[in-house]
Amino acid sequence: MKLFITGISTDVGKTIASAIIVEALEADYWKPIQAGDLDNSDTGKVQSKISNKKSQFHKNSYALNTPASPHLAAEIDGITIDLNEITEPQTDNHLVIEGAGGVFVPLNNKEFVIDLIQPNYKVIVVSRHYLGSINHTVLTIEALKSRKLNIAGIIFSGSENKSSETIILNTTGVKCIGRIDEEPYFDQNVICEYADLFRENLLEL
Repeated sequence: MKLFITGISTDVGKTIASAIIVEALEADYWKPIQAGDLDNSDTGKVQSKISNKKSQFHKNSYALNTPASPHLAAEIDGITIDLNEITEPQTDNHLVIEGAGGVFVPLNNKEFVIDLIQPNYKVIVVSRHYLGSINHTVLTIEALKSRKLNIAGIIFSGSENKSSETIILNTTGVKCIGRIDEEPYFDQNVICEYADLFRENLLEL
């Protein structure tokens, strides 16, 4: 499987969700575009939380210096992101691909994160509850559906909100893969516990 992990906004828990999925499937991991935090990148964060020895961690296609929208971070670095230069790594393993922010985060003057999602990818949307998150979640899923992309499911991140979750799931018809609760920390042991909880649902995708 090739699983593309996107979120309804930034800082909603995509990287932790990616780590859990990588561990559950002993999958490879690839973040095509990293903007800022190059010394503490998402690839490094995921790698530090993985216990299995099978997963491989593939190099970013673009590693940009500024923590900003990729189009702006690239402009500051004096380059333009070219989708033709973003080449999916070759692997016989499952591949987890982590996007940057939400699906309409711009990569350049005409293309967005959603344009990275290939027809053979299965998309997992990470949703976190805040005022406006129902709107953001449903809009994200509608955008994916409008491109006829394969939406595998939703992962809820953070404190449970049954009312919001019920509305989102009933409105979209998308499967809930699981929930990542508010935890005091995420280390390899915590990631393993969630991987065990999520594995069956992930293998059914």
